[in-house]
Amino acid sequence: MARNAANRGEDPDPALHNVDLSGASLAAGGSPRLRGYLAEPEGDGPFPAVLMIHEAFGLDGITVRHAERMAAAGYLTLAVDLFSDGGARRCLVSTMRSLAAGQGRAFTDLATARQWLLDSGRTTGKIGVIGFCMGGGFALLLANDGFDAAAVNYGRLPKDPETALAGACPIVANFGAKDRSLSGAAARLTSVLESLGVEHDIKEFATAGHSFLNDEETEPRPLRPLFRVLGVGPDPQAAPAAWRRIEDHFARHLKD
Repeated sequence: MARNAANRGEDPDPALHNVDLSGASLAAGGSPRLRGYLAEPEGDGPFPAVLMIHEAFGLDGITVRHAERMAAAGYLTLAVDLFSDGGARRCLVSTMRSLAAGQGRAFTDLATARQWLLDSGRTTGKIGVIGFCMGGGFALLLANDGFDAAAVNYGRLPKDPETALAGACPIVANFGAKDRSLSGAAARLTSVLESLGVEHDIKEFATAGHSFLNDEETEPRPLRPLFRVLGVGPDPQAAPAAWRRIEDHFARHLKD
């Protein structure tokens, strides 16, 4: 709903979009329209900050709840909507191409969002990045780009991880053993980070598949049985442990 309204130039739904980064994005050469959801901790701050990157389905209620969870843990959290300037149908392909190339407008938009957080006057200067699915791939590529910690959740590895992850910040990553799209990714990422001397904590959950941190199914209802066969969907058994790992990682690197 919010993205459709944004596409028509109308005010976006504040339940999903409560900040407008369009001016800063346009000035930086990014998307003409760039919006996001800011989740704020209780108190006056300053707070450590977290940049959140959504799944391939876009910024939705699940993303908002993820952001609010991080805010409850004490982080000023901005979930940026990479599909602000046209919705998923128009932006998904170009965003995925940007991810594959490791450059492009999506990275400009993410840099704009990060700078917006740091310029807010409400942060300690410490900032982490967290991503899910497509966003997990972006979070991996941003781990060596000025962030203090990264959390990668079922994100695809870059084509040349030895080069892309050199000099990366500490990384925590969660994968699902039933995720057919990322078979072997956890072991491969562990091997690469060990060879590079990057601090890491990688775990593959035996009961989980792709998108297992989601708290509800997001696929069109007729396709849900197929997605379950493919190992996609919530896993209430694994999710709590994965969230604890994320929160412990960020507390160690962003709060101390």
